[in-house]
Amino acid sequence: MSNQVIKQSVPFEENKPEFLSVGCDSKGGILPSAGRVKIGLVGLNFGRHILKGLLEKPIGNFFELTALCDVDEKRLADAAKKAPVACYNNLDELLADPNMEVVGLFTKPAGRASFIRKIIRSGRHVITTKPLESDPEAAKAVLEEARALGVRVECNSPSLTPSPDIKLVKEWEQKYQLGRPVAARANVWASYREEADGSWYDDEKSCPAAPLYRLGIYLINDLTRLWGRVEHVQVMQTRLFTKRPTADNAQMGLFFENQALANVFASFCVNDGDQYGNSLILNYENGTIYRNAGPAWTVPGGRRSVALVQSHENQCKVVDQAFINSQSGDYHWEDFARAVRGEPQPAELTPDQMVEGIRVIKSLLKAQSDGGVARVVH
Repeated sequence: MSNQVIKQSVPFEENKPEFLSVGCDSKGGILPSAGRVKIGLVGLNFGRHILKGLLEKPIGNFFELTALCDVDEKRLADAAKKAPVACYNNLDELLADPNMEVVGLFTKPAGRASFIRKIIRSGRHVITTKPLESDPEAAKAVLEEARALGVRVECNSPSLTPSPDIKLVKEWEQKYQLGRPVAARANVWASYREEADGSWYDDEKSCPAAPLYRLGIYLINDLTRLWGRVEHVQVMQTRLFTKRPTADNAQMGLFFENQALANVFASFCVNDGDQYGNSLILNYENGTIYRNAGPAWTVPGGRRSVALVQSHENQCKVVDQAFINSQSGDYHWEDFARAVRGEPQPAELTPDQMVEGIRVIKSLLKAQSDGGVARVVH
């Protein structure tokens, strides 16, 4: 059972919600016969956030940190103060350590597939972050190899198993006969005032339309998971406050093969206290689904909202609503741990489906140089 918590949906008009909560320790602790999964952590820039989580509950209920790895000696030393475990300066040294079953890989996206290949060929499973790779074909090839080897490569976006909000959208599509997808608006923003630092964030080829690449990727992955392949994209971007050479304000249009349209807006420029909402408005032939949409999308306890409206007697009516404690983009730590231990997990995305968002992102770079429009190559 997932460590994520979903408040079961009920017809809105009943106003008598009967919630089913599934907590991290719902099975009395994770796999007591086998113990926690042993994990080594590679890449301690972004990985420092993952390190913090591994040392705390609930993630610490499932994983035991056994090694750290980074080419930067200072980062490695700083991390070792928080977690006195084996330390290594390169991946080969780490993989020679037999005391791990999983590698958490949090290096930059470009070239990550080659690291994943080394890890899976050593017999370890991998958990990593979005985007899985900057090269969609390299990502697809290594995912196919992982399947052939019988090891798992997990990413937070898109995750192999559906998050509660996306699962609910798919259920509502069928239950309420929503019909064909028509259009979507997807928004995410935060307030950054960044300085150039020489990192890959400063390189337009490595980080095209930067807010879309760094934040909007979650929404792109949500949309492609729900509505399939994208045929072509359009992109616009500006630099308002950033001192990086890359953009801090961007939006893109998606034209899906099923003829649906979508707009994704991502920005580092908006300071309104309503950050990282990953808002979705999904229009269908017979209804509209709102996720985290509007100024009050959070409710007490940090839960997020998903609601469906349809026409009843020519009136707009909320016919279903749910509150969810996690959403797409979260790491499925418990599901991953149980999969490593051999427990069956829900239906997964295929390697081709997992890389569709990367194909879209890759097309951004071409769109930037071709007047804002580019076809997505499959």
